[in-house]
Amino acid sequence: MASEQTTLTVQGPHGEREMRISSPSRVIWPEPGITKLDLARYITDVGDAFIAANGGRPVALQRYSGTIEGEMFFSKNPPKGAPEFIRSTPVVFPSARSHPMLILDEPAAAVWAVQMNTIVFHPWPSRADNTDNPDQLRIDLDPQPGTDFDDAVPAALALKEVLAEAGLECFIKTSGNRGLHVYAPVEPSREFLDVRHAVIAAARELERRMPGQVTTAWWKEERGQRVFVDFNQANRDRTIAGAYSPRPLAHAPVSCPITWDELERVEPKDFTILTVPDRLKTVGDPWADMHSKPGTIDTLLDWWERDLKSGLGELPFPPDYPKMPGEPPRVQPSRARRQD
Repeated sequence: MASEQTTLTVQGPHGEREMRISSPSRVIWPEPGITKLDLARYITDVGDAFIAANGGRPVALQRYSGTIEGEMFFSKNPPKGAPEFIRSTPVVFPSARSHPMLILDEPAAAVWAVQMNTIVFHPWPSRADNTDNPDQLRIDLDPQPGTDFDDAVPAALALKEVLAEAGLECFIKTSGNRGLHVYAPVEPSREFLDVRHAVIAAARELERRMPGQVTTAWWKEERGQRVFVDFNQANRDRTIAGAYSPRPLAHAPVSCPITWDELERVEPKDFTILTVPDRLKTVGDPWADMHSKPGTIDTLLDWWERDLKSGLGELPFPPDYPKMPGEPPRVQPSRARRQD
């Protein structure tokens, strides 16, 4: 028996492409009954905004073999069988090894990724023609247990002020879960470690202003009921769900760009695969002009140097990273005390 399949017509910069979708009726989100074809249609409907936000960058694919409750894996190398119009570019990973990564240049490429069972798209903060130098400073505001989205909102507003003082205009989106992602476009003239240090400097300044509400503590046992400013998302090969990317949660949410004026009244659960296409038609893309006026991280790096002189040094790196210069011991504080 022939396998079930259909085709989807996808508009793009080179005209229409007919994209094959196998198993179109396979349910991916059981609760709302959203299928693989529904997901492909969603990507088609938001295609221009999706590519504007995520295209032209190395992207990792978070793929699922069945529903969102099934087996998941990440594809960093381009999946086999990519159409000829989809390209890749070599990138250097923290191990110092180089591998090719997929680049999405048009909506049809993202639809093909859906055909390959991708749900979440994780773009790098750098572009394909300059992968070592990010053109986005990204800060992940992650509510810890005992806190929620409503706690992340005042932290985001205060962070906006901090970044403005550093000469940066910033943009915001929901994470698709409980948190918020703040982006600032920057000139791609500094490498990843510099950008990480800039993020740490901004995070520490935010923590000074809201010590009871936010934290830069890497170890969970030290965070308390505060919003964690996840500085390690600024590292090479560390990504967060892209703008307009679906998330593998029961109600099929989307990581959705919003305006700063909307922030204090939105409900993240309202941004889903079923609602975001109509939102784009009615309110437009809040990130459409993101890269029209990129800033620099020079002031933030001045703050980093200031903090170094006052005794605030490097912070821990992710556990799979090689040991980095100046990094404190990678030992959980409570365990270190027991060892002493």
